[in-house]
Amino acid sequence: MEKVYPDLNQMIADMTEGDEAFEKELIQAIFQGLLELKTVYTEGYLEKDEIKIQHIRHKIKPTLMMFGLEPISLELHNGKEIVEAKGFNSEFKLHFTKLNRELDLAIQRVFELAN
Repeated sequence: MEKVYPDLNQMIADMTEGDEAFEKELIQAIFQGLLELKTVYTEGYLEKDEIKIQHIRHKIKPTLMMFGLEPISLELHNGKEIVEAKGFNSEFKLHFTKLNRELDLAIQRVFELAN
């Protein structure tokens, strides 16, 4: 099986330059950011609150870009286009399912790095 986000560990190591305490903090921050994205995006979806979704998308975007989590970024962009063009329809529901799948993979990967 192909490893999910295989470069993530090296990206974190490069950024922390051997500082183990900083590495742990950074991994925890990424983990918490992904959990927050999942929680707030779900709330926004259930409440049909485009503003809530927009805020969390903007908040997490730098982390996603910095650590090579492009599949999540791409799916967030897809969701933005769907909701702006068509609202919270069945296509958005499909997007939401795909996004959660990607988030679950990334959360699991970061969790593995933390342990």
